[in-house]
Amino acid sequence: MRERASPNHGPRPAGTPIDMLVLHYTGMKSASEALDRLCEAAAQVSSHYVVEEDGTLWRLVDESRRAWHAGVSCWRGHRDVNSRSIGIEICNPGHDWGYRAFPAVQMEAVSKLCHEILARHPIPARNVVGHSDIAPLRKQDPGELFDWRGLAEQGIGLWPPETGQAASAEHAPRLLKRYGYDLDAGQMLAKKAYIEAFQRHFRPENVDGALDSGTLSVLGRLVGSLPD
Repeated sequence: MRERASPNHGPRPAGTPIDMLVLHYTGMKSASEALDRLCEAAAQVSSHYVVEEDGTLWRLVDESRRAWHAGVSCWRGHRDVNSRSIGIEICNPGHDWGYRAFPAVQMEAVSKLCHEILARHPIPARNVVGHSDIAPLRKQDPGELFDWRGLAEQGIGLWPPETGQAASAEHAPRLLKRYGYDLDAGQMLAKKAYIEAFQRHFRPENVDGALDSGTLSVLGRLVGSLPD
């Protein structure tokens, strides 16, 4: 773990639990550019950690402090995501600069870091999310090439079971909201970004914003596996 202090942080509100883990990609051409921006006071953005493509880890903000990584966002009804989350920036050029797969050594480092964070904080698997999950109208990261399934198989986050009942298109808005997305039935059909965010996380082979049979199957199996 390397240390590089970012000035961009503040106190967490008293009594607010750390119960979310948010994964991002940097969306910049290089790790050095990303680190510079996250540590530039004028940028007013930061994260707790950065993971380079070769697996190098950086700590920018202590976990006890509120880093500025989530922006305008919401998950499971909570709108001040920064106050209750740990943020990890994973170096990748992103969709604007040549989006590419995340190397195995990088994913190994992400997995190790996530396990350490989860050992320190009571973060439910359902609250291990991507930036696109909490801000689907603005963000695409970490995107469809990120190995969410591999992390879930290691006990980090959730993945749909192989069997279960598919959702119906009629019930999809309610089920997406139940899982955590910030929408209601009136918003759902007009804003395919919510479906795309779900697909990027749980059906990455087909990110088109359509409620096809495959997406409805994944959604039904995922939500059906949640505890009552």
